[in-house]
Amino acid sequence: MRLPALSAAIVALCASAALPASAAGLNTASAAHRAIYTLTLSSSRGGEVVAATGTMGYEVIDACDGWAVRQRLSMTLTNTDGQDIQMVSDYATWEAKDGLKFRFHMKQTTDTAVTSQTDGDAKLERTGGPGEAHYSVPSDTTKQLPAGTLFPMAHTSAILAAAQSGKKFLALPLFDGTDDSGAEDSSVVVLDWKKPEANKYPFLSNLPSTRVRLAFFDHESKGEVPTYQVGMRYWENGVADNLQMDFGDFVMDAKISELTPLPHKC
Repeated sequence: MRLPALSAAIVALCASAALPASAAGLNTASAAHRAIYTLTLSSSRGGEVVAATGTMGYEVIDACDGWAVRQRLSMTLTNTDGQDIQMVSDYATWEAKDGLKFRFHMKQTTDTAVTSQTDGDAKLERTGGPGEAHYSVPSDTTKQLPAGTLFPMAHTSAILAAAQSGKKFLALPLFDGTDDSGAEDSSVVVLDWKKPEANKYPFLSNLPSTRVRLAFFDHESKGEVPTYQVGMRYWENGVADNLQMDFGDFVMDAKISELTPLPHKC
């Protein structure tokens, strides 16, 4: 089961060419922040999971020439036999602010046993161009990245720019390093663009927001069934809340329980 990278987004018109660099949103202001999410089971589709709870921590740090991101997701799943299964995902990245370089570490455990791990780095030749990802774990290998691939923070900026300009459907390969299959195909539906409204976190109250739904597909097999889906509300500064994470057999809701803005040290 794939555990998600929160800051995945898309930047191209569906069945169209990639947006030009000026529209890609790479310079959209992002908020350095730390968020804690409480996870609850929204629905189960008759699979093995009958109950689930969890937490997710997400932190974005302004690292001067790039963004340092850390995400830790922990879920306790109860199966039909009444057994509790502990799943933990620890994901850390650094992404250059020009969107051309990326480093990643992903480790997923089930009941303390490591079930998957990836480490490596990736680069693009130019904005909108092709690139390559080099893995050191699970094996020393290189994957080619198709033209138009974006890394997670650039994705987030791009989807916000597209939503603000009124676009409704987008699709493009993306690379986040959460598995060893290279780039994946992704699509997004933009549902709205809301004006600022009161929020219990003051630094969100003056910002517009958008509700989006994202789906991820295996790039190599060109599969038509999503490997993972997620819906969320993004504020203009990249903060996300009210997630619905669809793992196939069950769906988890994730809502912010703590949110702290962090200083931009640079």
